[in-house]
Amino acid sequence: MFTGIVQDIGEIAAIDKHGDWTVTVKAKRLPLTKLAVGASICCGGVCLTVIERSFDRFKVQLSRETLSKTTAMNWSVGSQLNLEPSLRMGDELGGHLLSGHVDGVAYVIEKHQDADSVRYRFEAPPEFVRHLAPKGTVGLDGVSLTVNEVIGREFGVNIIPHTQKVTTFGALEVGKPVNFEVDLIMRYVERLVNYKA
Repeated sequence: MFTGIVQDIGEIAAIDKHGDWTVTVKAKRLPLTKLAVGASICCGGVCLTVIERSFDRFKVQLSRETLSKTTAMNWSVGSQLNLEPSLRMGDELGGHLLSGHVDGVAYVIEKHQDADSVRYRFEAPPEFVRHLAPKGTVGLDGVSLTVNEVIGREFGVNIIPHTQKVTTFGALEVGKPVNFEVDLIMRYVERLVNYKA
């Protein structure tokens, strides 16, 4: 589990695309000595397993399923990723609960300045629009965000200056895809409401 409070922006140092992709990520500030092999880490909103680590970098593997459901197919050497290690019992839950199990890909369709913040409008995957609610939560590239409004397939969020600085949102432009994760509670509510024995 994760909180959507990004702790570092990592950079992809290498990608081996034979079979399942093996991706090497270089961290800047994240203390990797506390990251165990076999641990989960959220990379750009995707929950991945650490298979190797050194002082300043770690390796993860991505299956074909992960590649087909996320923006990872577009990753390349030099790509920047929001990083968050898994939540530990007793850690502060400053955002909202995220699983890192990406539901689909959303696209930036508008970006403009709104006072000191940047206001983004996204187009959501059509099958998940029903999971969005004004003032509800959404995970985008592993960042916990509050939904401002929902109109049809579109929804908006505000990115404050701090979030612009400490996440990849500082460089996110119109037309770009982001990993989209619906609120965890919404998944279970829908399952409960639609369940037929």
